[in-house]
Amino acid sequence: MPNLLVIDTATEACSVALLLDGVAYTQSKVAPREHGELILPMVDQVLSDADVTLQQLDAIVYGQGPGAFTGLRICISVVQGLAFGADLPVIGVSSLQAMAQAAYETLGAEHVLSAIDARMGEVYWGEYSVNANGVMHLVGTEKVCAPNLVTISSADSSKIYSAVGTGWKTYAKELAETLNLPTVIYKEPLYPSAEAMLPMALELYNQGNTFSAEQAVPVYLRDNVAKKAQH
Repeated sequence: MPNLLVIDTATEACSVALLLDGVAYTQSKVAPREHGELILPMVDQVLSDADVTLQQLDAIVYGQGPGAFTGLRICISVVQGLAFGADLPVIGVSSLQAMAQAAYETLGAEHVLSAIDARMGEVYWGEYSVNANGVMHLVGTEKVCAPNLVTISSADSSKIYSAVGTGWKTYAKELAETLNLPTVIYKEPLYPSAEAMLPMALELYNQGNTFSAEQAVPVYLRDNVAKKAQH
């Protein structure tokens, strides 16, 4: 089993997870404006707890978004710096997918609708179903849109869909009316976390889906935000 470091600062939550010899070491805190100060001490803490150095790891994983512009930039810069320094490949994992994975692991949810409040009257949206290995996979595509424009690919009134994320807190009525499906809305925000990204990271690593640090990029979903980031 590969040894992986996971870093996520895409939303209000800031988290780190280290998988070493099958054992997970984690740090997390909901602190919307403190990611820059918290993230490196969290990395140092999990490395210390596991008594390991970066050079002994196989890859660094990052929460690629969608999420907050500043949080994503912090994550990318930290991951690139650490990966360059230790000569490690990187792996990107979706924030929306991580939320769905957490819903499966904590609630037993098999069909999940993840929504993050994207501001400007929109949500980041993704639909997921669990596979035979207990890993959430995307159904259709992730997108950003108004709550009344969300769609799902596998609409089935015989299924129970679990709804997670800040988008469901802000736009619960609009989303529920638009979908008109049996939906259980999870009241807690269930932010994406580094620990929840481990199953996807393991799957991607084992499939050979790693890349070099300079190729690490955030996924904004909003074209206009991505374009601004290039200037």
